[in-house]
Amino acid sequence: MARRLAVFLLSLLPLLAWGQPVQVGSKRFTESYILGEIATQTLRASGVAAEHRQGLGNTAILAQALAQGEVAVYPEYTGTIARELLKLDHLPEPPELDRLLAARGLRIVARLGFNNSYALALREVDAERWELRTLSDLAALYDPKLRVGLSHEFLVRADGWPALARSYRLPQQPGAGLDHGLALKALAQGQIDLTDIYTTDAPIERLQLRVLRDDRGFFPRYDAVLLAHADLPEPARQALAELEGRLNERTMVALNARAEIDGQPFAAVARGYLAQASSAVPTQPPAPNRPGFLASLFAPDLPRLLGEHLMLVLGSVLLALLLGVPLAVWAEARPRAVGCLQAAVGLL
Repeated sequence: MARRLAVFLLSLLPLLAWGQPVQVGSKRFTESYILGEIATQTLRASGVAAEHRQGLGNTAILAQALAQGEVAVYPEYTGTIARELLKLDHLPEPPELDRLLAARGLRIVARLGFNNSYALALREVDAERWELRTLSDLAALYDPKLRVGLSHEFLVRADGWPALARSYRLPQQPGAGLDHGLALKALAQGQIDLTDIYTTDAPIERLQLRVLRDDRGFFPRYDAVLLAHADLPEPARQALAELEGRLNERTMVALNARAEIDGQPFAAVARGYLAQASSAVPTQPPAPNRPGFLASLFAPDLPRLLGEHLMLVLGSVLLALLLGVPLAVWAEARPRAVGCLQAAVGLL
C-alpha cells in the first residue's frame, strides 16, 4: 500500500513542476473550440486542473505558444503538422511523424479518429451551372463571373491556395481574405461563389454545397490529433490518451452543427458529447440554445480579445508619448536635427 502511494505521489511531481493548470489552446474556428473543450473537460474529469484558452489564432500562433510553453496542448491535424510545422512536402507514417516531433520537443498524445481535410466548395446550383465536380474541372474553367472568397489562413498556408493553384494551374484570382465563418455566410447569401471549407464543416448539408473532389490528391490527410509539449505531465497525458480514436467524421459534423447551427455553447456541446460517449444508453441531446442577435454576430471570446486589443492600443499610445514628447522637446531646440529625426521615424 505504501509503495502504491509513493508511486502515485511521484506521478504527480511533473504536474506540480508545471506550476499551473494545464493550458489547452484552440484555433479560431468551431471545431477547434469544441475539441479544446473536450480536452479541457476530459482533464478536469480526471482530476487534472485545466484551462481552455479559446481562439488564440492560427497555426503559426498556436505552434509558437506551444513551443514557448504558453499552452501545453491544442487540437491540430497531421497534414498541417507535416506541411506547416515540419515544412515537409509529404505526410510521414505515424512512427516517423512522432520521431520528427520528438526532435522538436513535441508529441501527439491522442489521435482522435477522424480526418478533416481542406476542400473547395460551391452551391450545388452553381456547381451544376458551371459543370464542376472536381478541382480539375475548376482548372479548366475561366469565367470572370466566378467570385472566389477564401479564408485568411488558406490564402497563406503552405498547403493552401498558392500551392493548390500551382498544382492544378487554377486561373481564378481570389479576393481579400475572409474569416472562415463569414466566408460560409457570404457563400450562403450569394456574395461569393467558391470558398475553402473543412470536410467536417457543419453547413455542408444545410447549405446544399458541392465539395469539389481533389482528383489529383493534393491535400494530405488531416487526421485530428492532440499536439502537446513533450513535458506535458504524465497524469494529463494519460487522461487525454483516453480520447484516442473516440471521434469519427459523422460525429464531428454533428457536434459542429450543434454549435454553429443550433447555437449551443461550445462547452455544452463538449459536455453533451462526453456524457453520451461515456454512457451505454444513448441520451437525448439538449434543446438548442439559440443565441440572440448580438451573440450570433460575435465570438464567445469577444470580451477577452477586446480587452487584449485595448491593452495593446493603450500600451502603444503610452510608449509613443514617452518617446515622442521628449524627442519633440529635444528637436525644438535643434532645428537642423529635425530632418534626420523625421527620416529615422519614417524608416521605423
